[in-house]
Amino acid sequence: MAEEKIKLSKRDRLNVAWRNTFTQGSWNYERMQNGGFVYAMIPAIKKLYSNKEDRKLALQRHLEFYNTHPYLTAPVLGVTLAMEEERAGGAPIDDVAIQGVKVGMMGPLAGVGDPVFWFTVRPMLGALGASLALGGNVMGPIIFFVAWNIIRWAFLWYTQEFGYKAGSAITDDLSGGLLQDVTRGASILGMFVLASLVERWVDIDFQPVVSRTPLQEGAYVDWSNIPMSPNGLQTAFQQVEDEGRALSSVEVTTLQDNLDELIPGLAGLLLTFLCMWLLRKNVSPIIIILGLFIFGVVGHVIGLL
Repeated sequence: MAEEKIKLSKRDRLNVAWRNTFTQGSWNYERMQNGGFVYAMIPAIKKLYSNKEDRKLALQRHLEFYNTHPYLTAPVLGVTLAMEEERAGGAPIDDVAIQGVKVGMMGPLAGVGDPVFWFTVRPMLGALGASLALGGNVMGPIIFFVAWNIIRWAFLWYTQEFGYKAGSAITDDLSGGLLQDVTRGASILGMFVLASLVERWVDIDFQPVVSRTPLQEGAYVDWSNIPMSPNGLQTAFQQVEDEGRALSSVEVTTLQDNLDELIPGLAGLLLTFLCMWLLRKNVSPIIIILGLFIFGVVGHVIGLL
């Protein structure tokens, strides 16, 4: 560790923010954005740690799994910079505390970036630029490009600074246990958010047919009496929408239908628990991904999925 406390200058933090723009440059399936996070941290690590071994250990602890919205990495970086700064100055901050704060922040922040940037800011700027371009104005794409990058860069810098200042406040109260409380709370919140998204992200559809039940006349669309014309198809869809008729005379119930009636998303939850158990047994994430790929292909071929 450094013998005297070293402070990161504004220039150092600007270097980190600039490197953060390349967070997705080394994205990988095993640990996702960990390479980009380490790349952004390199200027700070070089400044804070003069000893080669300390630098190596600092790089290794940031090579753990990391993934969030690329723009919302900025506040996580800010807090991490503050914690590394305090640790380099001799504060009792261990690897678990730093990783816990990162994991706790990346989960909740991941769900913020998409609706704000991909579904709001970018479509609005894109519509503005497109409207000008359709009118023959060459400034349309230029305005989109310039405005988007100004907003993006301003957000990266100011949220990183916000995180840096907030992180400094956290590390000022180590004796009072504030860091431990934040670490524990952030980890719990992050795991809760990720767990709540399992049903949305993990989808398994078992195709084996459990039963075939013939429907009574009038409960389904009688295609033999409907002409295959635009008006005929419109009539059929109106019967489905207004009268609730089925498109087929036979109601097919699959294994997935029964599972959904029992507990919706149960198969996806069990698969998630299986992957967690394998990870705890030190099975490589790459092996798990390949196993899921093979299971999906084979399951589809034999009619299971």
